This record gives sequence, C-alpha cells and structure tokens, in this order.
Amino acid sequence: MAHNSPAPNFKAQNFTDITGAADLLDAAGTLPGDAADFDTDVFIVGTGPTGATAALALATYGVRATMVSQWSWLANTPRAHITNQRAVEVLRDLGIEEEAKKYAVPWNQMGDTLFTTSLTGPEIARMRAWGTGDERQGDYVTASPCTMLDIPQTYMEPLLVKNAAERGAKVAFSTRYLGHEQDENGVTVRLLNRTTGHEYTQRARFLIGADGAKSQIAEEIGLEIVGHVARAGTAYVRFRADLSRHVAHRPSILHWIMNPAADFGEIGMGLLRAVRPWDEWIAGWGFDKEAGEPDLSTERVTEQIRTLVGDPDLQPRIEGVSTWYVNQQHALSMSKGRVFCGGDATHRHPPSSGLGSNTCMQDAFNLAWKLAYVVQGRAGMDLLESYSAERAPVGAQIVARANQSRLDYAPLRACFDTDAGDGTRTVEAGLARLKAPTIEGAALRARLAEALELKNREFNAQGVELNQRYASTAVVPEPGTEPEAFERDAELYVQPTTRPGAKLPHAWLVGTDGRRVSTLDLTGHGRFTLVTGLAGAAWAQAAARLGSESKGSESPGLDCLDVLTVGTPGAEDPYAAWAKVREIDEAGALLVRPDGYVAWRHGAALWDADAAEAALRTALAAALALDPTSLEPAAPTANVPA
Repeated sequence: MAHNSPAPNFKAQNFTDITGAADLLDAAGTLPGDAADFDTDVFIVGTGPTGATAALALATYGVRATMVSQWSWLANTPRAHITNQRAVEVLRDLGIEEEAKKYAVPWNQMGDTLFTTSLTGPEIARMRAWGTGDERQGDYVTASPCTMLDIPQTYMEPLLVKNAAERGAKVAFSTRYLGHEQDENGVTVRLLNRTTGHEYTQRARFLIGADGAKSQIAEEIGLEIVGHVARAGTAYVRFRADLSRHVAHRPSILHWIMNPAADFGEIGMGLLRAVRPWDEWIAGWGFDKEAGEPDLSTERVTEQIRTLVGDPDLQPRIEGVSTWYVNQQHALSMSKGRVFCGGDATHRHPPSSGLGSNTCMQDAFNLAWKLAYVVQGRAGMDLLESYSAERAPVGAQIVARANQSRLDYAPLRACFDTDAGDGTRTVEAGLARLKAPTIEGAALRARLAEALELKNREFNAQGVELNQRYASTAVVPEPGTEPEAFERDAELYVQPTTRPGAKLPHAWLVGTDGRRVSTLDLTGHGRFTLVTGLAGAAWAQAAARLGSESKGSESPGLDCLDVLTVGTPGAEDPYAAWAKVREIDEAGALLVRPDGYVAWRHGAALWDADAAEAALRTALAAALALDPTSLEPAAPTANVPA
C-alpha cells in the first residue's frame, strides 16, 4: 500500500538548507504495515531530468520517493534545452506544462536554424526548424496538443524538483551515494552527508540510478554498455552580450558559423546558441583532441566570440568555459533486480537533434508508473522487466541518430570551400564560389539544397521524437496483424496509430464546457483507461464488473481502470477527429496505459458483455503481470527478486 506523507512546506530557495537525507527522512515517522521496514519506497540517485521526473511522477502517484544529489544545488549550466513535443506531453500529464511555459522560449521564437559566415556577415543558408516552417507546422500541430519549447536545463531541473518536493518527494543535496546492496525484499543504500561527514544507510524497495554518464550504479549492476567515447572534442563558452540587433528580426536559437576560424573539428563550424533571447549565449567550436585541451584563456575565447559574431569591438562577459567530448554509447539493458538506470547512465551521445533530456524524462515517465503499480500492489514484479525491454531500444535509436546528425553536417560544409588559392582561406573565397553565375556555381548551389534537405533529419525529425514503438510483456500483441509499414519517412513524419505499443494518437474532442480537450488529457494521469465509443456499452459493463470484483479485496486490483466513452458528454467527437484515427470499430476498445501508450486493442465490434469481460481480464492480466483468475499480482517468473 502506498503511503502518502504530507508535502513539505518549502520552496525551491530553501532546498540548500537540506544537506543530508537522514534528518529529513526521520521526520516521516513510522509507516504502517510492511512499509515500516523501508525508509522510502523508491530511492533515486541524481536530480537531473531523469531523477527529477521520476521523483515528480512517483510523488504524484502517491509513492514515497527520496532523491539525493552529491552537489549543493541543481544544474549550473544550460546544457540541454530543446524540449520536444513528447517531453512536453509528459509535463502536461504531470500537471506542470503551463508552469514550464513561463521559463521557456516559446515555439514560434525558436525560429530558423541559420548557417552564416558570422552573426553580422552574409548568410549562406537558412532552415525552417523545429516544425515552425510552413511546410511542417501542420504536422506538428496535428500530432500533439503540445508545442515544442526551449527550456534550458538550469530552468527545467528546478521546475521538476520543486514540484516533486511540493508533492511529497524528499530531496537531499550534498549527499553522496556510496553504494548499495540488494536482496529479495529491497535495497540498502549507503550514503555520505558531505557537510557533516556522517555515513548512514537508507532502506528502499527499489533504487533508480540517474547518476549521469559516469554512472556508478550502472557499473555496479554490470550493465553492458556498447559503443565508443571521446570521438571528437568541443569547446563551449558561456557569455553574455546583447545581440538583439543582430537576431531579433530573424529569431533563431541556433546559429552555425561557417568561417575559417571555426573550420576544424568533426562538424567544422562554429556555433552561437541563444540560451535566453537575446543576451545570454553559448559559443562553441571543435578542437583537435589529439593535440590536448584547447586554449580557453579569456583573450582567446573573446577573440573567437568576436569572430563568430562578426563584431571586433564586442565586449562579451565570459561566464564559464568547458570542453566536452562526443560519445556514442548505449546500454543493452537498463536494470538488474530491484535497481534501474536511466538517462545519461544508459545512453550517451552529443546534443545534436536535441534528444538528450527528452529521452531522459521519457525513461523516467515509463519507469515511474510501473514502480508505483508494483509498490501499490496493482501489478506483479514481472511488469518491471518491461522497462528495459521498451526503453533500451529507444536509447540505441537516439544515440545513433544524434551521432549521425553530427556527421550529416559534412555535405553542407563541403559546399563552402574557403580556399583562396594562395595558401589562405577566406570567407570571400567561399562566397565567390557559392554565388558564381556559372555551371559550377549552379551545381554547388544544388548540392547545398540537397545538404539542407538532409539536415531535416535533425531539425524537423518529428518522427524520431514521436514514432517510438514498444514491444514487451506490458504490450499485448494483436493477433493476425501485419508488421507496421510506414507510409512516409519514419524519421521525419509522425504516423499516428492505435496499434499496441504505440502512443495513443492525439485528437481534439469537446468537453462539457464546450472547450476542446485532447484524448491525451482524458487518459494517462497514473491510470489505465479503456477507450471505446457510444456503441461500446459491453466494454463499459465489463470494466464495471472487474472494478466491482476488486472491491473488498486486500489488493487494490482494478481501481486503477477508468472508462472513456467517446461520444458521451465531456468527450464528444464533433470534428470526427477521433473517428479518423482510432483504427477500431466504434464498438471495439483500446486499453491505454498510464504513460499514454496502447497496451491492447480489440478492433472488431463486440456486443456481449461476458465476452468483453473475458477479453479485458486477459489483457489486463498480461499487461500488469497479474493472475488472470484473481487479478492479483502473479508470482514473478523473470530474474527479479521477489
């Protein structure tokens, strides 16, 4: 049974007073039943996008969660920033989308991606990016009730952690994870309060390793991680300067600088990233890692920033310098027993394509409801095996895509040859070739257009972000169906479907007050939902019977199942939008998981309540690792301690 402790009454600015978990956890008091054997249900190491999303979701679901960080506060650099539609859907489901928008660069200001000789110099090309262009905006609006946003990690982490704490999650900073031991009943976590030097232990049912790219926990549980590290190096400089006069009229959060001063490294271009329009920036450029660390003196980086901006008199305020290296690694599995890893601990890649924090948040969202259902007695332990089965392939996919996106700059860079023919390289030489009114110039411009088209797979890759399909024991295959065939490029375009293992399609319905409401708003939120139509009375009866069966039982059973009957008040379909995408008969049914993914569907009409009950019972039992006769947690069969 879940234990709901009151949400602590403190705001984000007070978190720095929490230097260790011991005193905070003691305040929770003794818990009833076997929960008293545990200090918390789920212990989370790391407060980044993975750990903080997990803590927020678990607290929202009424599960005791404790999250620690060895640092004294949250992200101190902007790092990840692109927040794609699926990640915003996660925020929406957890009730903080509107709050997130307060800290975001809105979708329409994310703008084009520019390729230019400097911020003030001649442009080479522009790309309509992030779905904001005329050609793709309709695709993005159709696929989700959420737009993309640009939220730097320095804003995202406090947003997630604050809301997690307000909902009851325990948060401790300056607390170092030392190690763990797991047994058949739980996990004992060893910790160090860095402020006092006190070592202590905490007992949890489960442990989440959200401890980053050098994950100690992933190493301890022996996750097999394949790939390579440090293929290329990049220098990053954070600086402040008001550049609005150069960019406000052509909004863009990414400016790629094609200039001899930045023509080295794997990409061969410099970067000016707008962190906050238009006075907070990151300048980036590649360097030869074989030659050692680059010169990052104030004089050198100021000179480079002036060159990238194109203003020799600019006085940037340097706020920090760093280097990072291009990794290409992913874990083949993401858990062992009662210990689960996610985020950068299991997929390590460059920021190209903006997939990092988005995938981290989705890992956590996938895992959190499963842990909650097991802790609350609503599912069997075998459900937890589905986390790795579903998310490890996604990790492999996004690692490959992010690295390929870096390599895909090569054709574009090749279109701007700055060799002046006298041993020097100049912007003027590159522009002369590109603008030449000759056969060669025309051919070069045609190649440039092709190179830009290739970059759509980074900057307009909606399919990469929303076409993820799950195959696991938490998804019940539909008998007799052919493998899915994509009608358009699966990386570029979303293909909505209600096939089991796919995310429920978004469609606008009309609520009781006459306002539009998304199908995504009427499902999820920690609950299973049976979706049917006005003709699906048999399914509604079946769900009611199964819900009644669970009443009076020691197990929570099916009190987690809601019914959404499209066509009834609160879920009218006057646009016939749902009818177009449901892919099932009005008297058929879908079983939608708490994370918005379809667990099972019955496409044909079914009019008999007894048959509907039998089918629904079987589907729920399979998706939740339950005994189909009692609908109580089944004995584990997988390699997970009982």
